[in-house]
Amino acid sequence: MQLQNRISLTTLALTMILSLAAFSNVWAMEENAISKGEKIAFDRKKGNCLACHFIKGGVSPGNIGPPLVAIKAKFPNKTILRDRIWDATAINPDTRMPPFGRNRILSEDEINLVLTYLYTL
Repeated sequence: MQLQNRISLTTLALTMILSLAAFSNVWAMEENAISKGEKIAFDRKKGNCLACHFIKGGVSPGNIGPPLVAIKAKFPNKTILRDRIWDATAINPDTRMPPFGRNRILSEDEINLVLTYLYTL
């Protein structure tokens, strides 16, 4: 019985270690995606979000668009925000926001990275 308990405890400990390692790897991947998304959003030749929006930590932000703060509260549904980034003219034909996806300013992956970053604001 003691041997079986030791095996069970060893199995449990090993499972916990592997789970923590997997979680750590997922967290590192998420942190990398956030960093890449921020870089795209701040890049004047790519996302260029700062041309129109205030973003904490950004240099020389514009004031044409709303400040990018509390994004999760404003857009609890990520798909709605993603659609705006993809083509804001579909929602508001008079918007000044470029259709980043439709005009291929940003790739699908780049839009997803920016979205991941924006959800940290």
